[in-house]
Amino acid sequence: MERIQQTDIDVVLEKAKNIDADFVGSFLDVNKIDSSLSLQEREAPIRKICRDILEKSNNEKHKTVVLDIILPKNFPAVGLTRIVTQEIYRLLKNGKALLERIIIAVDNKELLEVFEKEVYGYIHHLLKHLAGEPYCTVDAIIERPEGLVIIERSNPPFGWALPGGFVEPGESLEAAVVREAKEETNLDLEDLRQFHTYSDPSRDPRFHTIDTVFVAKGVGTPQSGDDAQNLKIVPYDKLLEGMYAFDHKEIIKTYLEQRK
Repeated sequence: MERIQQTDIDVVLEKAKNIDADFVGSFLDVNKIDSSLSLQEREAPIRKICRDILEKSNNEKHKTVVLDIILPKNFPAVGLTRIVTQEIYRLLKNGKALLERIIIAVDNKELLEVFEKEVYGYIHHLLKHLAGEPYCTVDAIIERPEGLVIIERSNPPFGWALPGGFVEPGESLEAAVVREAKEETNLDLEDLRQFHTYSDPSRDPRFHTIDTVFVAKGVGTPQSGDDAQNLKIVPYDKLLEGMYAFDHKEIIKTYLEQRK
């Protein structure tokens, strides 16, 4: 069991109909989402299903809600747990929610183990390690002669993105972006310079992040790692043709305008 503010969060191996609760929210509609779409395209509707259940139960002043989990076809279990946890955190973080207990009901042991590990671990990470919103993040615009280095995220928000991540306690922005770039792309950064800071509270669907973006030249052999499941170098004249996570397309657009 974990707790955010005054709300307890449990993961159980049980059929939702057998649980005594004020409200049961089914994830059945996730099966209506076209499984041939990319993870990025499927993430938003899955997130909305979870958010609608939580907000409905809270608005109707229920004390206990059950999330009747269904894993969508061809969708990673860890990705689903992150989305569910992020939406729970989003609702409860300001301490104004009326819910006293959220029960995540799963139908098989394998999914139970994933949810137990990810939900409790991720909540602990948000509450203990990152120390509250807004979170401080960094991203790198890594220049190569043939284009910019882009990574494909392995966790939600899914999609292609600039390499980057969270700043750790006791770490400077410059040290953080050098570390993240090395972990995700295997590249060292040269001629590092600060580009711009982005702080729109809606730029990240998980929570409020303040992102400082750097520009640098990438030195070494590109190779994906850590939270990046893939990597590619996109020619400068093709960069705006793709889909990106967060507000990274707007960041790249501004970079290209200034690069001219």
